[in-house]
Amino acid sequence: MKKAWMELVMAILLLAGVWQISKEGARFVSQRRAGQAVVILDAGHGGSDPGKIGVHGEKEKELNLQITLLLKKKLEKKDVFVILTRDSDEGLYESGSKNKKVQDLQNRVELIHEKKPDCVVSIHQNSYTSPEVKGAQVFYFTHSAEGKKLAEDLQTSLVEGVDPANHRMAKGNTSYYLLKKTDAPAAIVECGFLSNPQEAELLKSKDYQQKLADSICKGILEYIKPDKKSEKTGKTIT
Repeated sequence: MKKAWMELVMAILLLAGVWQISKEGARFVSQRRAGQAVVILDAGHGGSDPGKIGVHGEKEKELNLQITLLLKKKLEKKDVFVILTRDSDEGLYESGSKNKKVQDLQNRVELIHEKKPDCVVSIHQNSYTSPEVKGAQVFYFTHSAEGKKLAEDLQTSLVEGVDPANHRMAKGNTSYYLLKKTDAPAAIVECGFLSNPQEAELLKSKDYQQKLADSICKGILEYIKPDKKSEKTGKTIT
């Protein structure tokens, strides 16, 4: 009887493991056609890391994911192969990790290195001590020429599609881990300031989130025009 019980428990654990692997596979692996552009979308933060907290109590991690999922749908309609670093409120770390933040970032970078995308776009929200500061801004690794091109395409599209009065420009950065550790062209999109009451309210709006997703999509498509797809660098993805 005891042996039969143990066999049942082992069978349940095995099925649970298969389900988990299938779940992860559904997130990261599917069939890509030859010549199809590949984009990794990274919804910043997640799990135990809420990111910035807005003046109305908004959690950055939730807004990041909402915008990322809208952007994914938009890109897929344009025949772009999209990979997400996360598709739910989970971080990329083990529950028992002593430093979840470090492991999370390392795992995101590892995924990017493994998949070799045409570009990486990480979605975030900004914050500042002054509540008057607002506006979307895109960051890239200072020493990446392709990252700069991607960021400039994104910034231009965000200004044109979301807020023509926004005079911010794409900005180089040497400290953001994801940017400096990633080989692929990468950009961090700070969609707005959660410290600005009016902008924080907008960022919660589905219509505004869709407008952001549409504009970011346009910027990505500008960057990955046919002559900029994977064939240009000989990169492949499985």
